[in-house]
Amino acid sequence: MSIMESMGKKKPRRPRRSFTPGFKAEIVGLCRRGDRSVGQVARDFELTETAVRDWVKQAEVDAGERNGLTSSEREELAPDRAGCRGADSRLPAASPHPPRDLPFGQRLPTWGL
Repeated sequence: MSIMESMGKKKPRRPRRSFTPGFKAEIVGLCRRGDRSVGQVARDFELTETAVRDWVKQAEVDAGERNGLTSSEREELAPDRAGCRGADSRLPAASPHPPRDLPFGQRLPTWGL
């Protein structure tokens, strides 16, 4: 198999995992103890370092140690955000082709694109 053939093949995506608040709190506690880095805790539990860092940040916000939306505020806003996403899905899809009613050879302006 050539390099070009192998570049086109993607690894199958791992299904999205969900974790209980208790598990997240345990991971955050391990990170806060200070004897292991966030990266080491993530590797030990086969988690992404980004996810663990996000959990630590959210715990700091919830404890009032950092600015941001608390977990309860996020839960309140979740239905509003879902409603906004639904509005976008009702918009028609943009077409990469010009409309058929333009005279032959005439183009739509691209505005510097």
